[in-house]
Amino acid sequence: MFVNAKLEIAPKHAETTGDDLTDVTRAASSLGCELVEIGAFLSDIDRLCHSQTGALQAMRDGTTHVNEANARMQAAAQALAKRTEEAMTKVSDSTALLARTTRESRAIAEWVRTVNDNSETVEKMLLAVQKANEQIASIAAQVNILAMNAKIEAARAGPAGKGFAIVAEEITELSRKTGASADDISGTVTELADWMSTLSQGAQVTARTARGLIDNGSATDAALAEIGAAMAEVQSGSREIESGVSQASTAIGRLAPALADIETSVTTIAGGIEQATGRSERLIDASETIVQRAVGAGGASDDAAMIALVQDRAADIARVFEEAITAGGIGVEDLFDTQYRPITGQAAGPQQLLTRFTHLTDALLPAIQEPVLDCDDRVVFCAAVDRNGYLPTHNRIFSQPPGPDPVWNTAHCRNRRIFDDRVGLKAGKSETPFLLQIYRRDMGGGVFKMMKDLSAPIRVQGRHWGALRLAYRF
Repeated sequence: MFVNAKLEIAPKHAETTGDDLTDVTRAASSLGCELVEIGAFLSDIDRLCHSQTGALQAMRDGTTHVNEANARMQAAAQALAKRTEEAMTKVSDSTALLARTTRESRAIAEWVRTVNDNSETVEKMLLAVQKANEQIASIAAQVNILAMNAKIEAARAGPAGKGFAIVAEEITELSRKTGASADDISGTVTELADWMSTLSQGAQVTARTARGLIDNGSATDAALAEIGAAMAEVQSGSREIESGVSQASTAIGRLAPALADIETSVTTIAGGIEQATGRSERLIDASETIVQRAVGAGGASDDAAMIALVQDRAADIARVFEEAITAGGIGVEDLFDTQYRPITGQAAGPQQLLTRFTHLTDALLPAIQEPVLDCDDRVVFCAAVDRNGYLPTHNRIFSQPPGPDPVWNTAHCRNRRIFDDRVGLKAGKSETPFLLQIYRRDMGGGVFKMMKDLSAPIRVQGRHWGALRLAYRF
C-alpha cells in the first residue's frame, strides 16, 4: 500500500559530512529511478485497465444489443413456430382431403373402367336379344300364315269347322300382336344398342383418362407424403430454433451480470491503480526534491557536471535574449508570446506551431545548444522550452523537414512542437536552480530506456521565460 509522502529536509548539522550527503544523493537518485520504473509500470497498467474498461463497456453494450435482438428473434421464432403449427394443421387437413379425393377419384375411375368393360357385355346381350326377337317375329309370321291356312280350311269344312275358325282367328290376332310386340322390341333394342354404343365410346375415352388418373394417384400420394414430411421437418426445425433462441437468451442473461461484475472489478482496480500512480508521481517528486536539497547542501552527485553545464547554457540563452531585446531585434511581449499558430500545409505527423519568437530562437539557439551534444556521449538532446512546454528550436538532428511518413516525422521532426507531458511541462514551469527528472524513453517496438532530464530555468528581465532541457542516458 502507498502512503502520502511529504518530504521534510532537516537542517544541516555540523556533524553531517559530505560523504553522507553524497550517499543520500545517490540513494535518492537510485530511488527515483526505481520509482520511475514503478510509475511507468503503473501507468501502463492504468492505460490497460482503462482500455479494458472501455472494452468491457462495449461488450456490455453489445450484450444489451444482442439481448434485445435475441428477444426480437425469440418473438419471431415463437411466431414462426405458431404459424408453422397452423400451417401444419392446414397442410394435414388439405393432405387428408386430397388423399380422400384421390381415393374417391380412383374409385370412380375404377367404376368407369368397369362400365367400359361391362358395356361390351351389354352390347352382346342386346345383340342376343335382337336375334331372339327376330326369331320371335319370324315365328309370329309363320304362325300368322298357319292361322290364315286354318281359317281357309275351316271355311271349307262349313259348320263343322266353325269352332276351328274361331281358334284360327284368335291365333291370327295373337300372331299379329306378337309381331307388333317384336317390332316394338326390335326398335327399342336398336335404340338401346345405339345408346350403348355411344356410352361405350364415351366410356372408352373416360377409361383412358381414368387409367391416367389411377396412374397419377400413386404419384399424388407420394407427393402428399413428401409434403407432409417436409412440413413436419419445418415444424421440428422451428421448434429447435425457438429452443436454441431460448437457450441463447438464458446464456446472455447470465453473461450480462458477469460482465457487469467484471467491469466493476476492473473499474475498482483502475481507480486503485490511478491513485497508486498519483502517489508514485508524488514519490518521484519527493525523490527529485531530495536530490536537489542534498546537492544544494553540498552533497556530491554524479550529475554535478551536467548541472553546472545546463545552468551555464541557460544563463547564455537568457543573456542573448536580453541582448536581442536591447538591440530591438524583438519586443518583450513578442518573446513571451503564447499564441501558438499551426503551420498550414504541413505533412503528416504531429502538428508543428509558430510563435512571434520562433524566428529569433532559430537564429540564436543552435550556437548554444548544438555544442552541448559533443560534451558527453550520454547526451541525447539539449533544447529550450517555454513555460508551456513549447520547443521552438530543437537540435538539428531532430529538426528534419517533414516527409510523408507520420512515424518518421514523429521521431525526426520534433522542433516547433509542444511537449506537455509530465516531464516536459514540469521542466518548463520549474523555477528552482535546477530540476533533475528521471523518465523512460520509448525507443519503439516495446523497448524503453531510462533517461535523465536535467533542466535549468531561463529568466529574461526578471520574468520566467522557460527552461533549458538537457536529456542524457544513465
